Amino acid sequence: MSQTFKNKLISDDFLITAEVSPPKGTDLSESIADADIIRNWADALNVTDNQRAVMRMSPVAVSKNLLDAGHEVIMQLTCRDRNRLALQSELLGAFALGVRNMCVMTGDHTTKGDHPGARPVYDMDSVQLLDIIRRMKEGHDLAGNVIDKPPAFTVGAVTNTDPSKNMQMMKLRKKSKMGLDFIQTQAVYDIGQFEAFMEAIGDIEVPVIAGLIPLKSAKMAHFMNENVPGINVPAEVTQRMANAEKPIEEGISICSEAINELKELCRGIHIMPIGKHVNTPKILEIAGIRKKNND
Repeated sequence: MSQTFKNKLISDDFLITAEVSPPKGTDLSESIADADIIRNWADALNVTDNQRAVMRMSPVAVSKNLLDAGHEVIMQLTCRDRNRLALQSELLGAFALGVRNMCVMTGDHTTKGDHPGARPVYDMDSVQLLDIIRRMKEGHDLAGNVIDKPPAFTVGAVTNTDPSKNMQMMKLRKKSKMGLDFIQTQAVYDIGQFEAFMEAIGDIEVPVIAGLIPLKSAKMAHFMNENVPGINVPAEVTQRMANAEKPIEEGISICSEAINELKELCRGIHIMPIGKHVNTPKILEIAGIRKKNND
């Protein structure tokens, strides 16, 4: 019998999680096929929730289909699109359908997405949503009403890894007090900065899973530095991409090298490809990660 993600979190395993995007439409075949590429590589698959504020299929529906296909799922849930009633309803519905792992976040503003005129909700922030889940696990909703057969989620949150951002660090500590089981980070390119981050949160006894986005070009590296908060691509990494005859292959090498360094610093890595997971198995193989037996 395969281990759950909850069980793996309390093991000594180096964990691999990976992101799968819901479709912008009703056909789930591409999302399922993308998940199957990394079957027996990843310990769990994050199903994103209208990432970058771009409208896509409900993560509840995609999570249910991936569960039915035999994948371990971490459903993401953002505060941007739902008030406190809808958040609690979504949590109960997801648990009833078999979702046991949840990763919460505040969510990118709607002005950054494909419906810039949409009104963001933000009734709760990510810390408050974690508090909602904590209360629900204890058997009560946010209003104090009793919940019949309360949900028992394994709960995660996200953070960037710049230890100089005091407000972000304070927020992470608030999240950790809400009963976190794991932390997934923004993409890491500066290993030195990540090491300083890990030292700064040494008092937080929660497994940290470092995010990775394989680079495809120097242009992509510049874009991420300039447009994605919390990401720092060092100049030498950008230069390697600019000098590469085959930028995608160089991006694979850079990502694999980062994994080898991160093995000594945190509990695992979280791969977020721009596009599909076609290169993910190669990245992991080069990094010396062995295929898992999740059957």
